[in-house]
Amino acid sequence: MSRKAIKPVAAGWTDVVLVCRKCSKKLDGGFGRDGDLRLAKALRHALDLPKDARKSPVGIIETGCFDVCPKGAVVTVSTSRPDEWLVIPRDTPVDTIIDRLGLRR
Repeated sequence: MSRKAIKPVAAGWTDVVLVCRKCSKKLDGGFGRDGDLRLAKALRHALDLPKDARKSPVGIIETGCFDVCPKGAVVTVSTSRPDEWLVIPRDTPVDTIIDRLGLRR
């Protein structure tokens, strides 16, 4: 039986933000200038991240449920602070979220 080697893949990420996909779907938008974007997309736009995720300085990943399930908000976790989960209410300005997540460098 032939085993394939585990290979590393380079990425430019210095941080990763996990965004609950289930919370985002329930809100059906709620973020961005017009309030029509899901949080992950609003963050990607505001940070002007490249389309090629590996070349991006930050990874914004929608993930499964964190079992917090707030009403009118989205749960996020920054891998730079995994012990601090954030519940971000709908209509919070994206710049405020970016600052709170510590994504301004």
